[in-house]
Amino acid sequence: MRILSTELPQHVGNQIMISGWVHSIRQLGHLAFVHLRDRSGIVQIVLEGELATLALTPESVITVHGQVVQSKYGAELHGTQVEVLSPAQAPLPIEVNKKEIPASLDTILNHRALALRNPKVHATFTIQSVLAGAFRDFFSARGFTQIFTPKIVASGTEGGSNLFAIQYFEKQAYLAQSPQFYKQMMVGAGYERVFEIAPVYRAEEHNTSRHLNEYTSLDVEMGFIRSFEELMDLETELLQYLFHRVAETCPEELALLGAEVPVIEQIPRLTVQQAQQILLEQYSKTSPEGDLDPEGERLICQYYADQGKPALVFLTHYPREVRPMYAMPAPDHPALTASFDLLFNGLEITTGGQRIHRLEMLEESMRSRSLNLEAFADYLNLFRYGMPPHGGFAIGLERLTARLLGHNNVREATAFPRDRNRLTP
Repeated sequence: MRILSTELPQHVGNQIMISGWVHSIRQLGHLAFVHLRDRSGIVQIVLEGELATLALTPESVITVHGQVVQSKYGAELHGTQVEVLSPAQAPLPIEVNKKEIPASLDTILNHRALALRNPKVHATFTIQSVLAGAFRDFFSARGFTQIFTPKIVASGTEGGSNLFAIQYFEKQAYLAQSPQFYKQMMVGAGYERVFEIAPVYRAEEHNTSRHLNEYTSLDVEMGFIRSFEELMDLETELLQYLFHRVAETCPEELALLGAEVPVIEQIPRLTVQQAQQILLEQYSKTSPEGDLDPEGERLICQYYADQGKPALVFLTHYPREVRPMYAMPAPDHPALTASFDLLFNGLEITTGGQRIHRLEMLEESMRSRSLNLEAFADYLNLFRYGMPPHGGFAIGLERLTARLLGHNNVREATAFPRDRNRLTP
């Protein structure tokens, strides 16, 4: 029976079998010290005599039989038999057994499957897995139903821009930008509270450290809300849960990455106009009309970090022209919307808000944007038969992971990135 490296202390004095990758090898006379890596961690194996002369190469996959011994450095395995399951070619294209891989990000991504073996890189995706699992647990415990919506669609969610076109038999179809319409349909179908964890696709020409053309979206939609303030309350509670779960589950991974999980009590809420005023007064920074640019997002988060607070802030009341056609107008200012973004450490990780739930208002919003109502017939039909007040939000999983762990580029929190230039591996 195979034992994992972290389980060795439970088997001191016993004969066991362990399997994994050769992380490093150090020869010392008639002894060889092999560090073996498996999914749980790294363990030292001591080989003597003929076993010490085996021509092992870094990253070869091996199985070792031997006795677990307690040393002053912890439990280690004194090997009695070694089987090479799959030898690794040498030299490796990148050095994955270093604390930091000494290569550019492009080179690392070109050899991504190998780079993912690095313990620090591995820690990022362990934490990302915990975030996704905690997201699912949080909403399942609150009566939300997990849904699975189509990723091949007949039209765009937001009017047809930034779409990847594909040939669908004799028709043209598109990769889904968002599950937005389907989330709303499921709310209107009586499920009331739904969530999804799934990829979305954006045919944006951006090639920056913050953009991907395929990413994982954590989507939420709920019916019978009173205002979009409820959604911000819900996301605040969600992030408190996610961050606590990561801190509790992944202390070793956080330490390896040098990351600290923020403790959230409340997240400040500013209108876009208020944020623009702070930027102007504090940093002499002007902003585009009705929005913040990337520098503005960074500075408004820095404004709170300088006060010793977590670098998170909700921005609310975006103008209608910069929001999708389904965004509910703000009750106190119809030119603005009951919508929000969440910025985290200088980057927008969430977009959300209340949606229009009355057919006439929704059709009028579409007409004001010169949209063809017939192209949205299936979406609009549900609104003819009763739709509760509703809203939701979507979090980019890769951006959330990157901001939490202090990565400068969202690709570092993406197992196999797809961007403007990268389609492989």
